[in-house]
Amino acid sequence: MPHVKNALIRYRIIDRAIRSEFQSYPSKVKLRELCEEHLFGSVSGENICDSTIEKDLFAMRMEYDAPIKYSVKFRGYYYEDPSFTIDDTPLTADDVSALKFAASTIAQFRNTDFFKEYGFALDRIIERIDSTKHDVKSGNDNEIIQFETGYGNSGQEYINVLLNAIDSKVQIWFDYTNFATEEKKRRKVTPLLIKEYRNRWYLISYDLVKDRIATFGLDRISNLELSDEKASAPVYFNPDVYFKHSVGITVTGDQPVEVTFKANNLAAKYINSQAFHPSQEIVKEGKKRTTFKLNVLLTEELIRNMLSYGGEIEVLEPLSLREEIIKRVSLMVERYKSTVD
Repeated sequence: MPHVKNALIRYRIIDRAIRSEFQSYPSKVKLRELCEEHLFGSVSGENICDSTIEKDLFAMRMEYDAPIKYSVKFRGYYYEDPSFTIDDTPLTADDVSALKFAASTIAQFRNTDFFKEYGFALDRIIERIDSTKHDVKSGNDNEIIQFETGYGNSGQEYINVLLNAIDSKVQIWFDYTNFATEEKKRRKVTPLLIKEYRNRWYLISYDLVKDRIATFGLDRISNLELSDEKASAPVYFNPDVYFKHSVGITVTGDQPVEVTFKANNLAAKYINSQAFHPSQEIVKEGKKRTTFKLNVLLTEELIRNMLSYGGEIEVLEPLSLREEIIKRVSLMVERYKSTVD
């Protein structure tokens, strides 16, 4: 657990101990034991020492204006103002700004099934933040931050059910419509992960029939049902490892390859600021073009991302990716020519 987080937890424990009506005037040793027992399950002193508690008391006085005093008579600590608690410490302007941003992010999903049951609580939080005396004003009543919005059916109505299925470790059934063939099939899978990519939600699962990990778009799922059967999943599934070489949502059974491409220097600034993949790096910076390389799977998302820059980039390697780009660009040219003619 991070040091800063540990310190904040200790402050709360010390605060409650000093305000306790049952064991008033806790000593330094008692405070240490309470903190260590809560954080580490022991009171040996191996994890927290007396000097740490001394520093915590000093920090609470400085950062929270805690009126902590020491009673020589009772050999313990108390609050000079009995009504004080660090829980009532007002938020700073930076705290409020951070909370507002977080609340705005969550508010995007307030009308989805997953958040509907918490709608009242969300409204109360947002209302409380807006009414704080440290409110950060923008100078007008207009919104000052707007998030990207997806249109059409995103499948968000299934998120709550799927989360419950993953948490309960049960198998699920659903009908799935293939985008290309428009064919609908009944699927039985073990849900593993819910992932968002460009305003679309996807279910990563273990397909029991095909005996492999499969991805399904939530917007193409219908007639979702939870099974009573316990889930059977691969021995090992780690999202970070699974998507390590992927651009987007697709993971193929192939090995990742090194992709090299050039971009004119203006496009290169955008590509460098928002990389196609974490492995992306600059190989060479020329007068007119910048050369990049990345180690990835050759996925549809990668191809589409590169095509979105049009003639501003040129794929050099591998040859298979270069040829695929040429094929699609040629088709585009032919399509536009036929339209003009």
